[in-house]
Amino acid sequence: MPDAESWARLALHARSGRCQEPRVCVSTPSARDVIARLGLAPHPEGGFFRETFRASATVRAPFGELTRSASTAIYFLLRAGDFSAFHAVQSDEVWHHYLAASLELHTIDAAGQHERIELGADLLNGEQPQWVVPAGVFQAARVIGEGFALVGCTVAPGFDFADFSMPTRAELVARFPGLRDVIEPFTR
Repeated sequence: MPDAESWARLALHARSGRCQEPRVCVSTPSARDVIARLGLAPHPEGGFFRETFRASATVRAPFGELTRSASTAIYFLLRAGDFSAFHAVQSDEVWHHYLAASLELHTIDAAGQHERIELGADLLNGEQPQWVVPAGVFQAARVIGEGFALVGCTVAPGFDFADFSMPTRAELVARFPGLRDVIEPFTR
């Protein structure tokens, strides 16, 4: 039996209920392993996803006479070389970094203001573990470096594909001609 000080450092293992020593590192599975274990499917904007939560409570959407789930959440995985194409959602969206590589998240608001955010675990170098993209703001993402990134996205009021738009490259460049260099790599 461990002494009181040792006991305080031990954790109960979720499956066995036995004490275990703290872990100082976590193994990183491959993108293929994560896609399979989490049951992810291709997403229309790029990457892979699975909805993990849809609130049973409903709210009136602020953008019309519509009722939406109060909130939804997904897992979202991007591999190096893939990208999440510029798109907009009519609700606020919170990105949460979970695992592996960092992401660069690009946003363009209605006034044409572009912002680049690094989403990841390297807080000392300016990365953010979560970021809010306000309703109606265009957003796109890709992995920084190699590997993959697993993130989560929480949307409130809840996501509905009817509230989703993904303009073409030509449409976005026509609307924001000064941002062609940002738009082209993140559109199809």
